Amino acid sequence: MVPLVSSLPGRPTPEAVEAAVAEAAEVLRGRRFAVLTGAGVSTDSGIPDYRGEGAPQRNPMTFDQFLGSPSFRKRYWAGSHLGWRMFDAARPNEGHRALARLEEAGFATGVVTQNVDGLHARAGTQRLVDLHGSMDRVNCLRCGQTFARASVSERITAANPQLSEPELIRIAPDGDADVAEYEAFVVPSCTVCGGVLKPDVVFFGEFVPTEKFAEASAIVAASDALVIAGSSLVVNSGIRLLEQARRRRLPIVIVNRGVTKGDNRATVKVDAGASETLVALEGLLA
Repeated sequence: MVPLVSSLPGRPTPEAVEAAVAEAAEVLRGRRFAVLTGAGVSTDSGIPDYRGEGAPQRNPMTFDQFLGSPSFRKRYWAGSHLGWRMFDAARPNEGHRALARLEEAGFATGVVTQNVDGLHARAGTQRLVDLHGSMDRVNCLRCGQTFARASVSERITAANPQLSEPELIRIAPDGDADVAEYEAFVVPSCTVCGGVLKPDVVFFGEFVPTEKFAEASAIVAASDALVIAGSSLVVNSGIRLLEQARRRRLPIVIVNRGVTKGDNRATVKVDAGASETLVALEGLLA
């Protein structure tokens, strides 16, 4: 059962949440399901949501800005370096671990995530598609060389002794952080060809790589149901996967605090936190 949660105005009662979780478990019982996750799955690991309650207003950097301006690259890399320290220190929460166990037990066919924090992999999920990439990899935009983020981080620290981590930084789900002073920042370059380096994540203004989306579609195609957890489904890639499931008339379970763009297509909507709900579903299905 889902732990009791406080009844807030406009929120379902604990009893209503428990009933919704039980209904979701009944829908999923006997079916192998794909899982699509968003930023809400990682909030219990200390990584904030984009659109949840209390999420700060921000204007993420676009790919065109990053590519076209050395100053924008300085700002991005300074913030991303500080954000990476927090990402690297984050640990999987009970929701991540529940999904890994559900996959190991044969209930889940795999996880497709819109997150770039790498926490599903650390929790043990085996069949994983990181639709928007992962912050632990860095690519050269000229020669295509890939670097481990940890090694690039060491180079940044050595080249920027003036960059001290503020006591409070505002980190975003994409690993970026707000930095006031960045003009003196030394941006890392490719050690192979001297080209521009970019974390292996999809920026605003970029498209999800075709092969990545094909991998995600294959997980949904091999499943009898779809569970969407911690995503408001504002990003087009998530809606496309939901529509793939809907066209096949698969049951769709959505777990998210607040409204999502897919609520009217859900078989069951659970308006609750992702971690506790996924743990509760595991308990009811196992």
